[in-house]
Amino acid sequence: MKYLGFVVMISTLFVDQLVKFMVQRGMHLYQSIPVIPSAFHITYVENDGAAWNIFSGNKLFLILIACTTLIFLYFFFLRNKKISTIEQISYSLFIGGVLGNLIDRIFLGHVIDYLDFTIFTYHYPVFNIADIGIVLGTILLVIDTIWGEKLWKKLR
Repeated sequence: MKYLGFVVMISTLFVDQLVKFMVQRGMHLYQSIPVIPSAFHITYVENDGAAWNIFSGNKLFLILIACTTLIFLYFFFLRNKKISTIEQISYSLFIGGVLGNLIDRIFLGHVIDYLDFTIFTYHYPVFNIADIGIVLGTILLVIDTIWGEKLWKKLR
């Protein structure tokens, strides 16, 4: 991974862990602070599952999935390969996010979530910055895979 990718990965991981630390130290479990009433709150929850709380209570399984994913990415996509700038950013966001949640699972036994949105009448599951890195990195990789250089050239 090149310098830009390393900076993006470390930044994603650092911001994620910093905000989680601040939420954990500054709030009580299940405390909710309205930022935009009825739309966005900072709500401190602990999630021992994955997205939408799937695999709840399966800490070891989720740790193994995260480690396997990181190893797979390294050996099949990153090792000794020249990747584009957008791929560097995408993989780095994804890896930073996976590492952020992995650190929580290993050291806390759960993931700290705090971003709590309700849009129209749907209340989304509470999530964190690591989750944003994972999702954004994946979306960028899908876009790059489908449209590739044509799209990025148009955006320049």
